[in-house]
Amino acid sequence: MKIRWNKILLFLLCLTPVFYLLWRAWNQDLTANPIEYITHFTGDWTIRLIVVTLAVTPLRKLLNLPGLVRYRRMIGLFAFFYGSLHFLTYVWLDKFFVWHDMLKDVAKRPFITAGFTAFVCLLPLAVTSTAGWIRRLGGKRWRQLHRLVYASAVAAVVHYYWLVKADHRAPIFYGSLVALLLAYRMAAAGRAAITGRRRVFAGRGLVPPTPPSLPSPHRTS
Repeated sequence: MKIRWNKILLFLLCLTPVFYLLWRAWNQDLTANPIEYITHFTGDWTIRLIVVTLAVTPLRKLLNLPGLVRYRRMIGLFAFFYGSLHFLTYVWLDKFFVWHDMLKDVAKRPFITAGFTAFVCLLPLAVTSTAGWIRRLGGKRWRQLHRLVYASAVAAVVHYYWLVKADHRAPIFYGSLVALLLAYRMAAAGRAAITGRRRVFAGRGLVPPTPPSLPSPHRTS
């Protein structure tokens, strides 16, 4: 019951930016350039929630809170939700579905290509987020597919960095977080590989080879 109420609270928290955006729209307070404001607002929340999604696994291990994993899917889906709003703002409000203009934008503006790449990487993750898809793909293949979230995060950071013309502090901040989380992931994968290797050797009654030790610099002949 506690987890259920926590999920309801998390759901409402994740919707808070939308409520805030609608409130500002209702009060006609979307700045002098509403389309630009909506684009940046939804883009910011997309990358924030991607980073939070990536942080769930390290936090649950470091804080010894295994129950945090139950909230990762919802946060990831909201990242996709805000990414969809961000993409739709560009396609609909900015370009009015004029595909020719969008193709020219892709050719002229690499940051749009990076942003589209980030969104495309999120799409299969959202589609396969259900328990049914986990069963169809199998746990191993499902986990391999969902590593695309790191590609999406990197592409989103690049998109943000190329988009900003002067103040790069925000994209550098998010990029640092993504790099830190990616480094943690790689270190954890390395530890898991070493542990698995030791188990294989232990099961065969063998001792895993150790690298040769270097001679002591103080050793005399």
